[in-house]
Amino acid sequence: MGFSIYDIPYFGEILAFSTAMIWAMAVILFKKSGESVHPIGLNIYKGILSFILIELTMIFLGQELIKDIPLYDYGILLLSGSLGIAIADTLFFKTLNLLGAGLTAIVDCLYSPFMITLSMIFLSEQMTFLQIIGVLMIISAVVIASKPKDTAHIPKKDLYLGIFMGAMAMLSMAVSIVIAKPLLDQLSLLWVTNTRMVGALITLGIILPFFRERKQIIGSITNMGNMKYMLPGSFLGAYLALVLWLGGMKYAQISVAAALNQTSNVFIFIFAAIFLKETITTRKTAAIIMALSGVFLVTFA
Repeated sequence: MGFSIYDIPYFGEILAFSTAMIWAMAVILFKKSGESVHPIGLNIYKGILSFILIELTMIFLGQELIKDIPLYDYGILLLSGSLGIAIADTLFFKTLNLLGAGLTAIVDCLYSPFMITLSMIFLSEQMTFLQIIGVLMIISAVVIASKPKDTAHIPKKDLYLGIFMGAMAMLSMAVSIVIAKPLLDQLSLLWVTNTRMVGALITLGIILPFFRERKQIIGSITNMGNMKYMLPGSFLGAYLALVLWLGGMKYAQISVAAALNQTSNVFIFIFAAIFLKETITTRKTAAIIMALSGVFLVTFA
């Protein structure tokens, strides 16, 4: 009898946990990249690299690159990529630049309540009492983490703008998933992801000419000196984390994999202190614990 990956104990759980660690590492590298690369430029570079690598992976796995589906479905996936990658990731990178990785990890927890709310509105799902408590915990955590005592090093304008942009990034991402949810249940995740990436790159290509500093933006992603953080960050965050995420969802129970994926916020919080020298305070620690507890209530209650 031959060896099978199914013989590895907790293989799916290992992949899901690895996803959280890999994504956290990528976020730290994205933060470092943001010191010299414009958010739009970083998103373009990440998108192109991800598109190429996913295309090669699909060819290696023998998956078809073009599917015979209605044009309307293509339109939905392209729109999903525009919102969830082009807009959401650009706002996320800007949030990283303004707030730092630690505070951004807390703001990112708003993704769960946005997902639940939109699912109630558009997918007729119901929210339980415990989920409502979870949403309030997440919002409270963001408020606690943004208190002046722990954010004195961030200009007030940047603080409020960063929180707003982070919230809009999570909202855009949630909308992009909700509108694509029916198709996610029917089609290959790799193919859907790659099609969404095409939508993102088209949107970024349309947006770029409107920036006065477009030459500098392009120059920042072609500058070999910026590859030090940009290349590994994009590889880890836009490709490897995605492949591991898909594996975790395939080989473990989705509820378990989702919970392990969410621990990325903890790793971001810790890595930010170790590698970016961001200060860990009692208030921030309490906020991340409260936010993650809220996320688990929203996800599993």
